[in-house]
Amino acid sequence: MIGVFALQGNVREHLQMLAQVGEQAVPVRRPSELDAVDALVLPGGESTTMYKLARSFELFEPLQKRIADGMPVFGTCAGMIMLADRITGGIEGQETLGGLDVTVQRNAFGRQVDSFEADLEFAAFDAPYHAVFIRAPWVERVGPDVEVLSTVRSGPAMGRIVAVRHDRLLATSFHPEMTGDARLHGYFADLVRDL
Repeated sequence: MIGVFALQGNVREHLQMLAQVGEQAVPVRRPSELDAVDALVLPGGESTTMYKLARSFELFEPLQKRIADGMPVFGTCAGMIMLADRITGGIEGQETLGGLDVTVQRNAFGRQVDSFEADLEFAAFDAPYHAVFIRAPWVERVGPDVEVLSTVRSGPAMGRIVAVRHDRLLATSFHPEMTGDARLHGYFADLVRDL
């Protein structure tokens, strides 16, 4: 069973996408609900609010432990920031769950008005993936074991890394739950099933 961190973000949309690829998915708001799932989606939202809520609901340390113990996690937009070992552009004292050996630039593509859409190439997919970027981060540096899955192919952000994977951790700068294209959720579900 796959959980969706449900204290903030596009929870319902992720639950629907996971159901679309045949996965039983549940919202996670408490440590006991986290204990009941095999994997987790960290949705987009506001990364500083997410870490504060995770602390308030006593989920922060249990999440860190589950990630360190190898639980598969799919982080999207703010979820990517939450998984990053290092961030730039964060607020003073901003914490992340860590586990993903990357440096992520928070709000790298600009403010809400700078939101955009782009078609991305993924080696795992036969056709381009249409991605929605909203106040999105990008990956500035990856560790030696991190696989770059996709980069922006045109425009001022050309070459910027927007999707990565390291072992059981998957992260995207964009919002795959907003497109109706369930391929990335299917990719994550396959990763979970292969354990």
